[in-house]
Amino acid sequence: MSTRADDASPEGERLSSHLERPLGRGHTPHDAFTGAAGGAACGDLIRLSIALDPSGTDGRIADAGFDASGCGATLAAGSAAVSLLRGATLLDAARIGPRQIADELGGLSAAKLHAAELAADALHRALGGAVRERAALSPCAERTLVAMSGGVDSAVAALLVAQAGREAVGVTLELWSDAANDGDLSCCSAQAVRGARELAHELGMPHLSIDLRAEFRAGVVDGWLADHAAGLTPNPCVRCNGSVRLDAMLELARRLGAETLATGHYARITDDQPAPGPSVPLLRTAVDAGKDQSYVLSALAPASLARLRFPLGDMHKQQVRELAQRAGLAVARKRDSQDLCFLAGTRHRDFLERHGGLHEHAGAIVDLQGAVLGEHSGAHAYTVGQRHGLGVSAPQPLYVLSTDMRANTVTVGPRSALLAHGVSVREATLHRDGRCVDGVRVRAHGRRFACRLPGELGAGRHARLAIDLDEPAERTAPGQIACLYAGDLVVGYGTIT
Repeated sequence: MSTRADDASPEGERLSSHLERPLGRGHTPHDAFTGAAGGAACGDLIRLSIALDPSGTDGRIADAGFDASGCGATLAAGSAAVSLLRGATLLDAARIGPRQIADELGGLSAAKLHAAELAADALHRALGGAVRERAALSPCAERTLVAMSGGVDSAVAALLVAQAGREAVGVTLELWSDAANDGDLSCCSAQAVRGARELAHELGMPHLSIDLRAEFRAGVVDGWLADHAAGLTPNPCVRCNGSVRLDAMLELARRLGAETLATGHYARITDDQPAPGPSVPLLRTAVDAGKDQSYVLSALAPASLARLRFPLGDMHKQQVRELAQRAGLAVARKRDSQDLCFLAGTRHRDFLERHGGLHEHAGAIVDLQGAVLGEHSGAHAYTVGQRHGLGVSAPQPLYVLSTDMRANTVTVGPRSALLAHGVSVREATLHRDGRCVDGVRVRAHGRRFACRLPGELGAGRHARLAIDLDEPAERTAPGQIACLYAGDLVVGYGTIT
């Protein structure tokens, strides 16, 4: 069904013009990047292509074209997007959203605004590919790229960057797409990307979105699945922050001429200068101990820390929400995401089965003497220290002590059997001499245990190291990260064996 203007108003004339003489329809520029949105669910589909001017340093859009199928409003929206794009700088193009496209058409009714949203989605997917592959903007000392998830923390981080007088540019990564997930619960879904873009535009910022799904699958999810198959309990957030997500955004910042990348993490950075030697950026714990995220950032290299900024590190969560409230941001009361981003409402076991082929496989639950106490549905679904969900009755609470994937058994016992005086770690990195280590955290939000590293361990990589605890502590699951501290400084990390 086509869309026609019903009157001779200027608005109606502009819509009619784009319908009758759509700009760039059927045109794909040479060496273009293309983004698509829509499809079977709504019946409307739009593809939009852009080409950057290779001779400029402002990333100007040299040419643009589109194609569309479905209702007339979608056709008109594609034409309007091309009109706005041609000749625009890259960062001006990053400010285009559904409202700008609708304004170019003289306004759209609520029923037709969906067409402008599809055109904006396609535009930003094309723009993200172009920026990631071809952008080379001139360095700008005042420009900061801001990682935005669509939540309150990253929104306030962006707000603080702008209030400091810097040119803030928002970026959101699309990391995972799964029809079985609840996209509204994820910080990296297509829905989250759109929400973050709307928020950035509300703050007057350009916004870019980057499709990093293939890299995220290969660098984070595949390893997480493989570790579970091996009976380990990995922490994907440490791996993601340390080698996938933040590295990709730092590279994007470089392409955009930005010196720094700001995020909404609760952590701080300090320049540590052990004598002798040059200063090295190190992580510090956040002022808000309850929100501290130094653990999940522990694998960041000093070279990355040198370009990172954490505006919320000196703040408490309530202060952050109050700032958002005063700024009139709709996310001021948005709840924090609690799950792993790629789970987003999907049951842990269901995800392992669907994506990792780890099916339920009945086996024995045994005690330390090997006596069978019950039956489990798959050893891969259990983790050391787990108490609930065992389905075994006993006079005292039982905890998972170990799992054996080959035998498909889960060994359980009393809490006292979990206690250990030390932690063994592999593939460890120390940023300072091991003699300075006085604390270790083995869970993202767990307590910090007083400890020391025996022997003479210098800064650098270590295949193995032992951590002696000052008091017995519950053993944690192999595969988790041990984050090492010297006071409030993160001075190393490794994987627990």
